[in-house]
Amino acid sequence: MAGDQTPQPNGGSGDVPSGAGQGWTALGYLITGMVFWGFIGWLVDQWLDTGGIATGIGVVLGMAGGIILVVRRLGTPT
Repeated sequence: MAGDQTPQPNGGSGDVPSGAGQGWTALGYLITGMVFWGFIGWLVDQWLDTGGIATGIGVVLGMAGGIILVVRRLGTPT
């Protein structure tokens, strides 16, 4: 019977967040990409003593990667 079914939980791992959740997700992708790749660039700077060039490149690559993730995950609703 219809009343005997257990309710399905909302918000599975494959669901796209809606509203403010999309904004926070996009912001998280962008900040995380910049911090992670900026840190990798900083490590390269420390190793090669390049004076911050690799850090800047890492931050730019992190922003580009974050934008790609936002477009892939949140760009096209299904």
